[in-house]
Amino acid sequence: MRVMVVEDDEDLRVAVAGELRGAGLEVDTAGGIADADGALADNGYDCVVFDRMLPEGDAVDHVRARRRDGWAVPVLFLTARDSVADRLDGFAHGGDDYLVKPFANAELTARVLALCRRAGGGRPPVLRHDDLEVDCARREVRRAGVLLTLSGKEFAVLEHLAARAGRAVARADLIEHCWDTESDPMANVVDVVVVRLRRKLSEPRLIHTVVGYGYRLGTT
Repeated sequence: MRVMVVEDDEDLRVAVAGELRGAGLEVDTAGGIADADGALADNGYDCVVFDRMLPEGDAVDHVRARRRDGWAVPVLFLTARDSVADRLDGFAHGGDDYLVKPFANAELTARVLALCRRAGGGRPPVLRHDDLEVDCARREVRRAGVLLTLSGKEFAVLEHLAARAGRAVARADLIEHCWDTESDPMANVVDVVVVRLRRKLSEPRLIHTVVGYGYRLGTT
């Protein structure tokens, strides 16, 4: 799952991004709307966290304009404005959740994860294929009932493949969804992660190479 954090306070931006990455999310950051616009147009996000008061003004106005154009990504507003009227204004103009500063990092993470799951639409909380189970909410993987220990990146790649089981997934698509823009992945980084996944998943092989393109999860 991929998240954008738009916050002009650098210390808070770094702290929030670190907390969310610690929960296994891929996180891009921006200091304002102008910096965020290009990434929001080019990348698919499961949630965007907006500080309300940004250098360009109230983020509610920006979100409201995007909603008019059909933008449907879940939005969480962060703000020091804690009146009922302010909260209602945020919800009325495109916000999906609202968190008042100061806040507990654990609560922010829980709210963002809930919005990300909502963005998944009809995706089931547990992805199953043959004897593989990928629990997206608990971030647990089992093969033939045995709990496997995966790194955050291994889980992200496997989850993306499992959600598209039977279909070929391009390496570029895996990089886009499983690495954030602050990473600088090597050309063969996906292949390295898949090698580790194959070893941990054991036989019979579930992840198959699509020559010249990427990978496919399936039993054959």
